[in-house]
Amino acid sequence: MDRQNLASSSSPNNGATINHPPQRDAWVNTYRNSIPQWHSLATSQQSVIPISISRVNQVDAGRLDIEMSAMLKEQLVKVFSLMKPGMLYQYEPELEAFLEFLIWRFSIWVDKPTPGNALMNLRYRDERASEIRGKVRTGLEGPGLTAAQKIWYCVATVGGQYIWARLQSFSAFRRWGDSEQRSLARGAWLLMQRMEGIYKAASFSNLLLFLYTGRYRNLIERALRARLVYGSPNMNRAVSFEYMNRQLVWNEFSELLLLLLPLLNSASVKSFLRPFSKDKSSDSSVDETLCPICQGTPSIPFLAIPCQHRYCYYCLQTRCSAAPSFRCPRCGEPVAAMQRHGGIVSNIPQKQ
Repeated sequence: MDRQNLASSSSPNNGATINHPPQRDAWVNTYRNSIPQWHSLATSQQSVIPISISRVNQVDAGRLDIEMSAMLKEQLVKVFSLMKPGMLYQYEPELEAFLEFLIWRFSIWVDKPTPGNALMNLRYRDERASEIRGKVRTGLEGPGLTAAQKIWYCVATVGGQYIWARLQSFSAFRRWGDSEQRSLARGAWLLMQRMEGIYKAASFSNLLLFLYTGRYRNLIERALRARLVYGSPNMNRAVSFEYMNRQLVWNEFSELLLLLLPLLNSASVKSFLRPFSKDKSSDSSVDETLCPICQGTPSIPFLAIPCQHRYCYYCLQTRCSAAPSFRCPRCGEPVAAMQRHGGIVSNIPQKQ
């Protein structure tokens, strides 16, 4: 009887239903199936920290590289100081290209930052290979430039600038821009001017993008996808603002002097200030045999006409060529011609 009652109570045809507890395997399977969905959801909602590289650091790094190249050029010019004047000027593009190549060879080619980038704690990174999925960016990860990017960087910065400088000097020497030249030369000159205008417009557009996004200072970096990022997280840019302000004031003052000094006539200023000078006997002690410009003994003595003061040939010729209205620094008289000491008078060529 008890068995019949138990069977009748558990029969499905009976009106009452009994809820059985879920199995443990069902919970485990559900959890395992939901793990990939949770991972994909967390990865999609993970916020990538935007790293803003200081624009001032990037601009200062480029400026420091230019200053470093200028310092190397100045030291190299001193080596050839005893050569004939003007000889090194003919090979100035080759000299600049050689210095730029040295900087590239011992910095970018060996995966090291340039001197300016090193001072600003910056390095180049291949932006094409820096996309890292599922990882929060810190601005430090990412590989450096590839060999192809390094070579193209050298070709664009060193070779491109050298070829363009030589092409400009050659066209100016041949006077391609004159209307009397052949149509081919005239067309080549117009094409160069148009290319230069397009490059300047593109550079200006890139500058606006750089100020907005903080990436790629110039067109070469943008074309190669070579981005400047921080090299070390523990190095800060410590700059004394007092020193910076002093440098800014001095730079502005020097630029003002460079603008005003060519407009002043030194001889007229000296003649104007001579009556107010306390030491009026200083003029009598001046050695008339020395060149008034370099204050040295003239190697090839030439006389200025009509004041008959003795000069070095190169000093007098360069001053007269630069300024047709050149006046003698010793007496203030305008130099109309030049004569070799004991030779024939040579007229000063007048600029058209």
